[in-house]
Amino acid sequence: MEKIKSFIHSKYYIELLIASILFIVAFATNSMIEVIIALLYFIIMLEVVRAVMSFVREKQIQIIFLINAFIILALREFIVNVVKINKEEITSIDALLSSSTNFHILIFGGVLLFLFVLRWLSIITSPDKIS
Repeated sequence: MEKIKSFIHSKYYIELLIASILFIVAFATNSMIEVIIALLYFIIMLEVVRAVMSFVREKQIQIIFLINAFIILALREFIVNVVKINKEEITSIDALLSSSTNFHILIFGGVLLFLFVLRWLSIITSPDKIS
């Protein structure tokens, strides 16, 4: 009973309700990927606005917001390339490199890894974290 009270008090039910409604609508209309891509665009806009507002308030750019936006943008491109565009089989390294779509997927994977390393470095070198 205590867990239910904690769940209701924390308002996680709102997130669960919104996610459930979005899932049901996307599943019913057979547009799961389009809903995910639209939500990723929304998150990108949130991160860009966050970066701009941070700059306006503090007169400095917090790189973490921009890196987050680029990570989400790269994830969106990765999802589009893997799910919507790619219709080819990857049976060998030669097949991976010979197809331009598969090559783009490989490049986006590398970009994602680079951005995650950059994000990690920005977190550990942040002036807020240095004591």
